[in-house]
Amino acid sequence: MTTVRGIDNVLFAVGDLATAVDFYAGRLGLPLAFRMDGAGVALFRLGDETPGLMVRQTPGAARATAGPRLWLEVADARAAAAGLAEAGVAPLAEPFPVATGWTVEVADPWGNVVGFTDYTTMPGRGRG
Repeated sequence: MTTVRGIDNVLFAVGDLATAVDFYAGRLGLPLAFRMDGAGVALFRLGDETPGLMVRQTPGAARATAGPRLWLEVADARAAAAGLAEAGVAPLAEPFPVATGWTVEVADPWGNVVGFTDYTTMPGRGRG
């Protein structure tokens, strides 16, 4: 049995590093921790935790159709959806209710899905 200590990083394959940096930092507003063009990678901070979202330029990266999703906790998913719309990021669908509150999902140019979810109906389970 392997003992997992936590998440190191989440990794998405992207077709173009500059486009990915523009999407994740410029449109989603994730802080850029570092960018290494020679290696074709960039890492974005996810809150105050050490793990981040790493994108890696991958030759031939195709648009995902049913790949994994990364959901990030926010205070208010519907407000996040409004802010994303102002930044020109269209949601995959309108914000939808989940057991803990609300969620809205967006996709990068390669189809990697990032969700923003809140704990408005179960605040005791969310982060402070």
